[in-house]
Amino acid sequence: MEYRKLGGSGCSVSALALGTMTFGAKTDEDGAYAQLDAFAAAGGTLLDTADVYVGGTSETIIGKWLASRPNEVTDKIVIATKGRFPTAEGDPNAVGLSRRHLDIALNASLRRLGVDAIDLYQVHAWDPLTPLAETLEFLDNAVRAGKIRYYGLSNFTGWQVQKAVDLAQARGLVVPVTLQPQYSLLCREIEWEIVPACQSTDLGLLPWSPLAGGLLTGKYQRGAEAPADTRLADARIGSFFAPRTAEQRTWDVIDTVQSIAAEREVTAAQVALAWVKGRPQVSSVIIGASTFEQFTDNLAAADLVLTEKENERLNTASEVPIDYPYGGMALGQRNRVIAGGWGR
Repeated sequence: MEYRKLGGSGCSVSALALGTMTFGAKTDEDGAYAQLDAFAAAGGTLLDTADVYVGGTSETIIGKWLASRPNEVTDKIVIATKGRFPTAEGDPNAVGLSRRHLDIALNASLRRLGVDAIDLYQVHAWDPLTPLAETLEFLDNAVRAGKIRYYGLSNFTGWQVQKAVDLAQARGLVVPVTLQPQYSLLCREIEWEIVPACQSTDLGLLPWSPLAGGLLTGKYQRGAEAPADTRLADARIGSFFAPRTAEQRTWDVIDTVQSIAAEREVTAAQVALAWVKGRPQVSSVIIGASTFEQFTDNLAAADLVLTEKENERLNTASEVPIDYPYGGMALGQRNRVIAGGWGR
């Protein structure tokens, strides 16, 4: 297993992170324990969860696993969780990034996980109703109180990332170290603004859905209905990715992934994960699976490194048309060398 810095922090994490959104739902407690044990045995260290995953059940399962395993195993684990989305019905304060909600949500996560401090506490999404300074001050206080060690952002846009870091620095507050965005061969738009913002602020990326809801595993067929019990058939998750099945680019990418997988004698999922793992600014790629077989297949991507030519093929197939001010002649304008003459 390869290890990398968690963004601009001094903490190191495995290049693959175990996502636990299915724990307590499609993955029962025994299945979750099997994944956690195998992940730790393979050298995996970063676990990603959230307070709203199955109503807190995911955190509870992780907490029980931590308590049941020896310290030489659990001491290596880096726990990441999130807060922001609704945790109670009918309460207007049980949602958002206010000091009140985050205080209650963080304490509840600490209880469910059974830990004194959370290694990486992430705000799950932007909150337009709460002053950003209020959120950042709460997170700073939580670090200083020893309840969290680092904090990160999730699902923020480029300007939101930059504003959060600038405001924290201007007020002398602890700054975020990571951003958790959607990122895959089919979802590369973050490269226009979000990745540059993270490079500018030294935030590490923790990509979610690197397999685009399973589309990049090759198990779906063009024009065919998604099999039952798959993510694409799920009403909520499928809404993210089903529209992409109507795009020619999607199938061009899938064909290229499968072609490289056949040449390397690996699975399509492993190729797609290896591509994300090799992208700039990525600290750790979040893998998640409903079954142990899917999990072990994804975990094998830890040892797969694509060649420069393979990356070029994938980049070409997945390229998103882009023009000024992100592409076109703007690319040259963002790269200046000392020289005379026109256009310098």
